[in-house]
Order: sequence, then structure tokens, then C-alpha cells
Amino acid sequence: MPDTTVSDHPAERRAEDDGWRIRRTEADADRLGETESIFALSNGWLGWRGNLDEGEPYGMPGSYLNGFHERRELSYPEDGYAFPQLSDTVISAPNAALIRLWVDGEPLDVRTGTLHHHERVLDLRAGLVERHTEWTSPGGHRVRVRSTRLVSLAHHPVAAVRWEVEALDGPVAVRVCSDLVANQRVPERSDDPRAATVLDEPLVAEYRRSDGPDGVLVHRTGRSGQRVAVAVAHLVEAPDTTATDTACQGDRFRLALSGPLRPGQRLRLTKFAAYECTRTDVVDHPAETADRSADDPGGTGAESPTDLAARAVRAATEARSVGWDALVAEQRAWLDAAWTTADVVLDGDPELQQATRFALFHLIQAGRAEGDRTIPAKGLTGNGYDGHVLWDTEGYVLPVLTYVAPAMARSALRWRHAHLPEARERAAELRLPGASFPWRTIGGRECSGYWPAGTAGLHVNADVADAVLRYVAATGDEEFLVDAGLEMLVETARLWHGFGHWSDTGSYHLRGVTGPDEYTALVDDNVFTNLMARRNLRGAADAAEAHPEVAARFGVDAAEVAAWRAAADAMHLPYDPKRGVHQQSAGFTDLPEWDFDGTDADDYPLLLHFPYLELYRKQVVKQADLVLAMLRSPGDFTADEKARNFAYYEARTVRDSSLSSPGQAVLAAEVGHLDLAYDHFAESVLQDLEDLGDKTSDGLHLAALAGAWLALVQGFGGLRDDRGELSFVPRLPRRLTRLAFSLLWRGQRLRVTITPDEVRYDLPGAGPDVGLDLWHDGERVRVTGGTSCVRPLPTPPDPGPEPPAPPGRRPTRRATA
Repeated sequence: MPDTTVSDHPAERRAEDDGWRIRRTEADADRLGETESIFALSNGWLGWRGNLDEGEPYGMPGSYLNGFHERRELSYPEDGYAFPQLSDTVISAPNAALIRLWVDGEPLDVRTGTLHHHERVLDLRAGLVERHTEWTSPGGHRVRVRSTRLVSLAHHPVAAVRWEVEALDGPVAVRVCSDLVANQRVPERSDDPRAATVLDEPLVAEYRRSDGPDGVLVHRTGRSGQRVAVAVAHLVEAPDTTATDTACQGDRFRLALSGPLRPGQRLRLTKFAAYECTRTDVVDHPAETADRSADDPGGTGAESPTDLAARAVRAATEARSVGWDALVAEQRAWLDAAWTTADVVLDGDPELQQATRFALFHLIQAGRAEGDRTIPAKGLTGNGYDGHVLWDTEGYVLPVLTYVAPAMARSALRWRHAHLPEARERAAELRLPGASFPWRTIGGRECSGYWPAGTAGLHVNADVADAVLRYVAATGDEEFLVDAGLEMLVETARLWHGFGHWSDTGSYHLRGVTGPDEYTALVDDNVFTNLMARRNLRGAADAAEAHPEVAARFGVDAAEVAAWRAAADAMHLPYDPKRGVHQQSAGFTDLPEWDFDGTDADDYPLLLHFPYLELYRKQVVKQADLVLAMLRSPGDFTADEKARNFAYYEARTVRDSSLSSPGQAVLAAEVGHLDLAYDHFAESVLQDLEDLGDKTSDGLHLAALAGAWLALVQGFGGLRDDRGELSFVPRLPRRLTRLAFSLLWRGQRLRVTITPDEVRYDLPGAGPDVGLDLWHDGERVRVTGGTSCVRPLPTPPDPGPEPPAPPGRRPTRRATA
């Protein structure tokens, strides 16, 4: 169970309850998309957006499966060699969450009639979304609707809804339709490049069947070679006067219940859905698609529609046999176990306490511990970024999951390994050795048509390697290293060694790359990229020397290892001695300054209002880049360098990306600007709950939510892991009276509690013979089971005046307690 104590005082119990529940009490039609993302449920395989049960109104309907997508052609005004020709776009699987209501012939619609009460609650401990609505129809009939839905964390194909309607003031005739619908219309979002491409009716009906109140639909995609089956099974509790009928068509299965309800009488429907998907060989060319046999539209070797349907039906009927109450109990038990490690306690700021738990809830329901499933940038909460996996996963999400849910991190890394063949093909296409992992992808191939950020963003390869090294260090999982990790380290190291350039002075350079800051592209010696490549090269060398027989299978010999180490040792890091700061990339500090005073508030984000030609040649930073380099490689900078670098780049970073504030928060805390660090943390953790970027409707920003944990644990907890050991230099912002968090290290759960006077390290549940070595403020200490290790809270450095941000771009100041 989470380390929380529930008070017996009613007011305190309500406050504690609010810390674990997200409520919305208005049906704001203008913000439906935002609410749908916030109330989304998933289990790493299946995701349901938080649409209203009745389906309309909606911001964007969505019923997603991890990796389920369609392919489309990319078009270029002027094509070029190695430009990706195809892209993958997430599409919605058939939606089984829909339950529609008519009251005396009038449909339930929160925009019509009189809405007396409307509340939706996301319970972060139970993993449920609850809805309570009281509504009077335009014809004057008042009803109460309650529903609860879940996406099962224990059974990956299963989602369920318990729904009921009650007549309140007088007798009414109701009609309830439980629908399973494919090819729902998805509205065009905008011309924002971060929005998804909408494909009209991407699913082709293949098979359908109904059996009493139950049904199943099977569809396939036209080009990606995927097939999906969705089955629904029902339990009906209704008056004897209720009539039942079903209809089953290509894109819809419907169970309809009709009859009268007396005042106080209820009709209850429990719906169990199961999603199964199979992938076949991807077809790349329209001609091949047209030539496929009608008997085998998914490609040779595809699981047949009837077999896939049988699997889905079996899962849905088994879920009904398990029963609603058991699914709810399993959901709570799963989350209780997860929260034991994942929960972070913030005493002193109830709003951010709730927001932190919201962030962690969405992280731990975004991944899966088994198989090889990764986590897209939006998880399974929306179709933003076309549902693509970006470097956000390895850069932000996996550093959190490695410590709170390592099996999920392992699964995501195995997904990368499974797509190593495509990464090798991409490297060969770029005329490089080794492997080049894609900037944006769903199925393993590069999907970004914008090559200055995509193809040139080679740091994604080092981000993958960094995630491998961190995972192995934290877990000691040598089996994973031998089976998958070493091969990824080797192939990414080969990329850097083949891509880099030795200068006449004997230094090693990486030229023509794009780092995390997408407002500065195609540069030489991006410090973040160079440091991450150095870590990649050294990590690959260490792993190859530790497992020489395995490395030999990949053709690694002593000469290659020595070459990796030589390149790493000679890696160039550009520095400006005149200004006393590292250059984000070679020559960056010599570029013209951006005219911030002449930039209006409405001009942000800059990428939507200025040409990249203007952005690329000025000192303006979209998201923390050099600052992130100091976080990932802290040992490569002195304390004075960190302070000077932080101040310089804080004044030039506009935070047009939700990825920026977490890194800025961590470094602000390290150099002593605790109020600024707390403000950056607040911006990261409230990114979606307050829709700070006006993009939450497209899905949650999982990297920003993960960044909130990084800001707390790496920023105020002072955790560093670059040496393969746990090291802490804690800080406590004045808004908080206590910060407590847990993390897993080599199978042990370490609990860290920070108060204004001291830091306490514990191993909950461990015996006295169990110990863990770590560093506290430069002192090596040993924590043993049964005894707290207590040390004084380090005094932060005096940082001097807070560095300015670009005008109007400082994060909102949180009021002090």
C-alpha cells in the first residue's frame, strides 16, 4: 500500500480523498477534448479516451491499441535521397465504450434539456472513471445516469463499463443502446504539425457475428497489414417489461434495451469488451495492396478473421465470468502494489500533490510489464504526434519507470531491440554503419518527413543506449544485457564511430546534427549529443569487455573497442571562454540574439509564427538542451560551470516544448534557485491538468508528466545515476514541509524522506542483513533493513540573483506557503 495515513477527521479524510481523485463538475463542450485526455484509461495495450458514454458531444473519439496503425504516403514538394516515403498514423480501433440513452425518444445530450448535476471522477487508487449525471430531457423527464468504466490492468485485452439509468420524477420510456462502432468520424484538429493526420474510414470490415446479447467485429487495415477483433459480452439487469434486440452490421454491433421505468426503478447494463490484434507483413506499395487475395487480405500467414474473433470472444466471455466486482478488486490490488513504489508525498501543496499522483498514474498505466510494448509520446490517450514513439520515451519516461516499474522499462527496451533490423536498414540507407533508430515511428521505421529534426536528430540513438545502461545499472539485469542490451549498445556505438570526424588537432567531432533544441538544427558538436555519444561509446566498450563471447558474436574485437574508447576520450565539447559558458553547439554564443522585446505574447510558440530560417540562426532555445546535457552528464561540469551555463541558457529558453521545464527544474534546484525550480516543476506537473500548452486535447504529454517525477526526485531529491551508483544531494523548497519518494535499486525498495532538517533513508520491509550503499552529499553511507539512516539536509549553495527568463516566458510563480 502507498505510504499514506488516512485520518479519522471528516475534513482531513476529504482532503486525502481529493489527493487521489481528479474531478470535473461541468459539461464544458468547449473543453471536451482536454477532459477526454485527462480521463483516459489504458493498460499499455489498450486505451480508451474519456469520452462521454453516449459518444456525443466529443472532442475526439478514441479507442487505441498499442502499435495499431495505418500507413500513408509522405509527399514532398521536392523529393530527396533517403527521405522517408511512408509514415505510420495511429488509428482508432472499433469503440466498445459507447452506451447511448433515449428518454421518451429524446437522446441524452448534455447540451440540451436541463443538466442538474454532472460530475466525472478519475480515481487514481481504484483505476476507475466514474460518472454521475442528473438530466431533464427537453420533454420534461428527469433521469439519473451513473457509470463506471475500467481498462483492466490485470487482463490486457479487457475493458468494461457498468452503466445504469434511473427514473426520478415520473414514469419514462427509455431506450438504451450498447454499441460497438468502427470508423467513427475523427475531426480534423488543425494545421499544427504536432496534430495527427486524419485518415477517413481506415478500417475494412471482414467478419461479424452476434450471439444473443453478445457480438464481435473483425476489421483490417488496408496497408499496414493489421487485423483487429473486438468482442462485447453483456449482463443485463432490467425490469421484466424490457425488450431486447440486436443488430450486427459491418461497422456496428448494437444491443438495444427498450421499456418503461417507474420512479426509482433502474436499468443496469454491464459491458465487457475484449480487443485482440494481429500484425502481418507490412505492404509498402499500393500495387501490392491491390493485388492481395481476398481470401488472405492481411498477407500470407495472417491469423484468420474467425480465429482472431474467437480469441476476442473468449476473452470477453471470460471477463464476464470473472465478474465486474472481481475486475474492480483486481484493478485496486494491481494499483496498490504499483503505488507502493510509485507514490510521491508532498506535504505543503495539496494541488501539486494531487497533480503529481495524476502524473504518476498515467505513467504506470501507460506501459506493460510483459512482452515488448513501448510507450508513445501521448501514450494511448490521444492521437497527437500521429501516435508516434519519440525520444521522449527513452529520455523522460524510462528514467522514471526504471526506478518505479522496471519491468515496464525492460519491455519498452525490448521493443527497441525487436526493431533493430529496421534501425540497421535506416543506417545503411544513410550510408552509416551500425543502427540509426527513428526519430518518429510506430512500426520501427522512420516516419518523420522533416529531416533536419528527424534524420539529423541522431541523439535518439544515444538516448536508447543511455536507457539501456541506466536500466542495467539499476536492476542488475545481466540477462537482458546479454540477450538484447549489448547488441543495441554495439550497433549504436558503431554509428557514432562511423559518423564522427577526427580533426587535425586530435579531437573528435560530430558535425551536422540536431540536438534536443529543435530551434537550432544541423549544427556541429551539439554538447548534449556529444556527451550522450561519449556515454554510448564507453558503455558499449564496458559491456563488450564484460561479455566478450557475446560481443564476438556481433563481430566486436579488441581493436574496435579501443577505437570506441579513443573517440569517447577525444570528444569535443565547445566552450566560450569570453562568456565563460559552454556553447550549446559550436558557435552558438556567436549567433545574433533573438529580439525578445519585439516578440509578442501571441507569437508563441515561435514555430507557428516564424520561419525556421529565422529560428535556426538566432540564440533562441525551444527546450532545454545544454541544461539537459548537464543533467545527463553531471560529472562533466564543475559547480561553477553549471551555475553560469544555467543562467545563460535560462535567459534564452522560451519553453515552446513541454519537455523543457523538467530539466530546467532539476538544474535550478542543483545550483540553488529553489523557488525557480519549484515553479518549473509546477509547470511540468500541471501541463495537462491546466492545459498549459493548449494541446491536451490531442492526448497527454507523458514526457512532461514523467518530468514532474524527475524534477522532484532528481531536482529536490538530488538523485544522480550517471556513475552507476545511487547518489543524493537533497534540497527542500520552502513551499514543502516534507518530500518522500521510493525507488527500486537492485531489487530493494529505498524510501527517501526529506524534511527541513534531515534526510532519512529506509529499506521498508527488509531485514537487518540486507543493506544498500549510496552517496549522500559526497559521503558514502550504508542503509540497512530495520534501521533508518539519517543525515542532515545539505545547505544549498548561495546562487545569487535569479537569472532572468525571456520576457513573459518565466514559469508562473507559485505562492509561498
